[in-house]
Amino acid sequence: MEQQLWFTAILNNLLGGVITPLLVKIGEAPSDPAHPIPNYVAMEVLVVLLIVVGVVFLRLRLSVENPGKFQQVMEVVVQFTRDMAEEIIGHGSNRYVAMLVTLGIFVLLCNLLGLIPTLQTPTSHIQVTLGCAVAAFLYYNFQGLRRHGVIGYLKHLWGPMLLIGILMFPIEIVGNLGRLLSLSVRLYANMMVGDLLEQVFGALAPILVPAVFMALHIFVSVLQAYIFMLLPAVYIGLAVSEEH
Repeated sequence: MEQQLWFTAILNNLLGGVITPLLVKIGEAPSDPAHPIPNYVAMEVLVVLLIVVGVVFLRLRLSVENPGKFQQVMEVVVQFTRDMAEEIIGHGSNRYVAMLVTLGIFVLLCNLLGLIPTLQTPTSHIQVTLGCAVAAFLYYNFQGLRRHGVIGYLKHLWGPMLLIGILMFPIEIVGNLGRLLSLSVRLYANMMVGDLLEQVFGALAPILVPAVFMALHIFVSVLQAYIFMLLPAVYIGLAVSEEH
């Protein structure tokens, strides 16, 4: 069994007595009833708490005349995402910026968390990346349904021509499901390999080599977070577009 991290132990002590009976009721009894929360879930909870604290801190110190450094950084992030969404999605893209920013920040913090001693990278677990991919999948399909309606969205997937649609519709369905695999496996594989390389070379090599891999980890973390914003923006653009 995986060794508990300190934050995981805190969550299990606080919530284990509630979560275990719930899991048993739905037929998913944990392998260790005393510790039902695994490390990767605890790390996700920690990231959510960090985001909440950051939002509260930002809201309390929000200023138009004298913005702080944290506010300036967040303004840059939001403006970058707004520009990206405008370029990819087009008119009305501001509606989707909040989701894209939240998803990108969540993935970025999850990617970087493993650099902190005594913590782990939750995105090196397929359950986490698949959960993020499902969130993006549900969101862009919901926006497509919202924009076109149920019948309109089905027609959107079918395409402009009846006969071609007989071939295109199954391809579109498989392609949409394939996006789940693409989003989740890409992020999972990159972060898992990065963690493994750091562990191996950190144990065998002097300080300089692990530092290089840590820098590489940061670069990959930022890149993968950007991709996890970029691709959902593309999918949203396809789902809400008027022309297929």
